[in-house]
Amino acid sequence: MTAIRILVLGGKAVIVRKAAALGYEVVHVQKPSAFDPEVVPHCAQVLLVDYQDVPTVTALVRALHEQRPFARVFTQTEAAQVVAGHLTDTLGLPGNNARTNRLLHDKPALRALLNTQGIGPVPTLTAPGHEELRGFVKEHGGAVLKPTMGSGSLGVRKIESVAEVDGAWAWHEEFGVRDFMVEQLLIGRELSVESFSVGGRHTIVAITGKDTGGGVVELGHVVPAPITGEEQESVRELVTSLLDAVGLVDGPSHTEVILTADGPRVIESHSRCGGDNINDLVRLVHGIDMEETTYLLAERDEPLSGTYPAEGAAAIRFLVAEPGRVTAVTGVDDARAAEGVFQISVPLEIGDTVHELRWSEDRCGYVMAYAADASTAERLAAVAAAHITITTEPVDRAAQVRSTLGDILGEVDEELNPFAGTAAP
Repeated sequence: MTAIRILVLGGKAVIVRKAAALGYEVVHVQKPSAFDPEVVPHCAQVLLVDYQDVPTVTALVRALHEQRPFARVFTQTEAAQVVAGHLTDTLGLPGNNARTNRLLHDKPALRALLNTQGIGPVPTLTAPGHEELRGFVKEHGGAVLKPTMGSGSLGVRKIESVAEVDGAWAWHEEFGVRDFMVEQLLIGRELSVESFSVGGRHTIVAITGKDTGGGVVELGHVVPAPITGEEQESVRELVTSLLDAVGLVDGPSHTEVILTADGPRVIESHSRCGGDNINDLVRLVHGIDMEETTYLLAERDEPLSGTYPAEGAAAIRFLVAEPGRVTAVTGVDDARAAEGVFQISVPLEIGDTVHELRWSEDRCGYVMAYAADASTAERLAAVAAAHITITTEPVDRAAQVRSTLGDILGEVDEELNPFAGTAAP
């Protein structure tokens, strides 16, 4: 029997390996800068081409499809979502189309849609001037300034009062956040909703609790979130309405929400699994690997089976350190031996540079723990993480700080809008 042939854009080797383990014939498209030789044994073909180079990847994929058709186009990385939708449309395949993926990638477009349909309305402005920003903050009591596209809290800044407007404006100019929007600063507990859709029917698999420490970069997660049944229901209704509004058809989605005094409000949403090892937390607690289940869409009309009640709780705590050059990392073995710990990652080596905490990629590692309930899992992860000490020494600012948004995107070889300068999907 001939294996089902699928196209996988981007992603780490473990993502590709999951597809191959299910018996699919995998054609993998990856940026040369992100190529990992570990993918080779799991692929029928590997194309080293920038998947954000839309004309080139479209021509190559169309030719391969004409030779031997693909069943589906998959991606589980944010940078490739809009391209995956474009290719799905181009090849006439089932799955989320370009419009849906674009709405979930383009934050002003998503907010405009939600506000128009009355789905948790949030005041917003796109590209305001300095004085417009001041007036917005004065009217709404606070704001969040962020790029119109992107993820990982990159280029996001809170403005909590009018007194902070001038500093935030100077920062956005210095950091190079050119295409940006501002929204009312939402106050409340932050959550994310991990869901899976098949044929436009949405299953809420898990609700994740988040800790940002008062900043914008997430420092911890716990599954399931410790919220009431009434709060769960209101969040489920909000997210289901959002997914219907954008036309999400198939696969995972990750929607960030804040529980405000006026009810839940959407921060942003994505047509992929949550990052930050959330899939690992969900798999352990709810018994479903959403990354693996995504690939089953290539052969099954209904890859889900029933509901996925929580058994226990799992938490992750991220490691941070003072900016500078790493001189020592201690306590990892003690953390690994701590109660409840099941996974640790501290990828730093002596001589590495720790950057100022500007986005998720600036964190230094993590500790994951499992327990009977959410509060215990969070506590055990925090206790274990406290065993680890990352010592740094100061370095010249020029060596430590990546000065602009463009510098950081260049370092990770990513475009926020791969369709800039081309006909948008």
